Amino acid sequence: MINTRSFVISISLAVLAIPLIYAQDLSSYRGFQLGVNLLAVAKQADVKPSEAKVIYQRPAVIQELEWRPQSSYSSSAQRDPVKEVLFSFYNGELYRIVVNYDKQRTEGLTDEDIIESISAKYGTPTTPVAKIISSSPSQVYSDSEEVIARWEDSQYSFNLFRFSYGSAPGMLVFSKRLDALAQVAIVHAIRLNEQEAPQREIDRQKQQHEEKRAAGQKARPVNKANFRP
Repeated sequence: MINTRSFVISISLAVLAIPLIYAQDLSSYRGFQLGVNLLAVAKQADVKPSEAKVIYQRPAVIQELEWRPQSSYSSSAQRDPVKEVLFSFYNGELYRIVVNYDKQRTEGLTDEDIIESISAKYGTPTTPVAKIISSSPSQVYSDSEEVIARWEDSQYSFNLFRFSYGSAPGMLVFSKRLDALAQVAIVHAIRLNEQEAPQREIDRQKQQHEEKRAAGQKARPVNKANFRP
């Protein structure tokens, strides 16, 4: 009786464990782990951390770092189909990855071809009727793209799309938790910039006037001595 009960429990636990064994890891893209710091990403991509651009500084620091995988290969035959990757950071943590695939190296591939390849690594996708913002928050106008296929779990989301300009395929990968925090911070940052814009313009004009005045004072003695009517 005890042995039978133990056997049933063991089988039940094994069945429950199956989804965990075969669950796909959506926490990283090509080894770039969502949530890691900027220094770790820069080192892995073999780019200088100083190349990261600060998009917003308040109420949170939003940064971006570009990476071109193709430049890492010496032979054109080995060139990566990924043309460019844009990493976005929230207070130093990687929260968003936008992948721009090369148009020539994906020419002729159908959506089904790309989905099949991605599904081999990340499992079966869904096909939601949804749009995502593929452009950087630093851009004035946002590019909204239709999602072709989506791979996601409770924490992460992978979204396949095609850029509206050029129709090349792209992928948006993000941490749901960090992305939500970043979006709130970006909205607040834009609001702060709008509120402070008039004062910044006054300060800019004042600084420009002071620089012009200082340059005039510096040049005056020399020009006065050399001036001839």
